[in-house]
Amino acid sequence: MNPPRGMRDFLPADKARRERVLGVIRSTYRAHGFDEIETPVMEDSSRLHAGLGGDNEKLAFGVMKRGLTAMDIQNARTPLDLVDLGLRYDLTVPLARFYATHRSELPAVFRSIQLAPVWRAERPQKGRFRQFVQCDIDIIGEPGITAEAELLTATLATVDALGLEGATVRVNDRRLLIGMLTGFGFDPSVHEAVLIVVDKLDKIGQDGVVAELREKGYDAAPVDALEAFFRRPQTMEWNPYGERAIRKALPDGADDEVVARLVELGEAVGVERLVFDPFLVRGMGYYTGPIFELAHPSVDYSLGGGGRYDGMIGRFLGSDVPATGFSLGFERLVELVELEDAGAGESVALVYEADAPQAALLVIQRGLIAEGSRVRLVRRPKNLKPALDALAAEGFTRFALVDAGTTRESLELRSLG
Repeated sequence: MNPPRGMRDFLPADKARRERVLGVIRSTYRAHGFDEIETPVMEDSSRLHAGLGGDNEKLAFGVMKRGLTAMDIQNARTPLDLVDLGLRYDLTVPLARFYATHRSELPAVFRSIQLAPVWRAERPQKGRFRQFVQCDIDIIGEPGITAEAELLTATLATVDALGLEGATVRVNDRRLLIGMLTGFGFDPSVHEAVLIVVDKLDKIGQDGVVAELREKGYDAAPVDALEAFFRRPQTMEWNPYGERAIRKALPDGADDEVVARLVELGEAVGVERLVFDPFLVRGMGYYTGPIFELAHPSVDYSLGGGGRYDGMIGRFLGSDVPATGFSLGFERLVELVELEDAGAGESVALVYEADAPQAALLVIQRGLIAEGSRVRLVRRPKNLKPALDALAAEGFTRFALVDAGTTRESLELRSLG
């Protein structure tokens, strides 16, 4: 029998591998001064559908109200009238609620870690699941570019610790995108819709973006201006993230203060780890400033992303609070990372005969555990070799045969290699 579509079981070896990756992520983020929190898997439905989650709101799993009657169902205008709770579809909305609830108990600048599952009613397909783990770090209460520098430094240190050296971060700023569209002549009422098309640039190319904008009936003049900008002659800069490179990648009139902040970010993090991308969009409309995506040369897709969302927490508090965050794509990372089990000691199997006294067997097990080993008790089968092969496949490194006369002192450990 299979689990529900879009959800997965994990065998012990897979689970252990995932936990090793999570352990590296957790310890590296903690080393950079972040503190882990936990929020409920469910939030009020009204909160999950408050316009904070973009398209993800359409994918939220709802939990029906208790005690519904046939009349309630008949009178419901929309399915949302029948639910009062929902499974979280990301960790940002719960964090905003958490901060609003506990603000008086938290430091002025709060650095959080969240490593937890989320649920979305996706159409299941390769690499896309209905339940998956997100790994978020966020900084709340710091308005300056220092917060973004901390996030990116911690994130890059984490992927380095996972053995994925060479990762870079694509950087843009939401305000530069809006300024660009305004400069081209797009009406503010269509900015978000146009950005949805521009966000497809990596998939359909410049010609595809221009063609789709024309097909959708947008005014010709701004589309022509965007196409002309795509076609402009360009020269390479020796420093792909310096001020000259950023300004050359943008139309004239880019916001000087925003550009200066991005330059400052490069100086803090290291320009060799950052790439300015004037058409990086990030799909969430709640972003208000710098936005990021994590890239690695071994794959052609993003391994994570984030950005500044200064307006979200204010929806709960009534006054804006500066906030910025980064989310690692754990499910993608775990497929790329190869980590040896760095747990304490080795894994030992005690293969015991039917006549081995249980008390003596447990004494031997406790002694090996006290020495730092992981120990499993295995009743000896008729055919020993397949059982030993299976133990080796599970990561056990040594075994011992235990009978009625075996003691800890006489125990003979043999290699499973």
